[in-house]
Amino acid sequence: QVQLVESGGGSVQAGGSLRLFCAASGDTISSRYMGWFRQAPGKEREGCAVIYTSNGVTNYADSVKGRFIISRDNAKNTVYLQMNSLKPEDTAVYYCAARSGYLSGGTWSDKMKYNYWGQGTQVTVSS
Repeated sequence: QVQLVESGGGSVQAGGSLRLFCAASGDTISSRYMGWFRQAPGKEREGCAVIYTSNGVTNYADSVKGRFIISRDNAKNTVYLQMNSLKPEDTAVYYCAARSGYLSGGTWSDKMKYNYWGQGTQVTVSS
């Protein structure tokens, strides 16, 4: 069992930056797919980014590519999401998720593929 706790959310003006943290406990994040998802009010939960912790390979949603960076520190059992050039449409609750086992590149953003979830952290971007 992996427990995930997100932090780092807050309020920021458009164009600003935030760094989200996902601290894992109970088991290692090594050899797992670690994803960041977000859910805005009235919308479906969508994948933002994923990283395979063994080799650092990443994937991003088109909506955040070039602005967000996912990274991990296996020794600290922590995954990060650096969010730059934030826009009002980035406003959402951001969730960290973990999956064990193979995940094909085309399905990384499918929330049903992930076994463990954190409680989420709110990000609000004002114009």
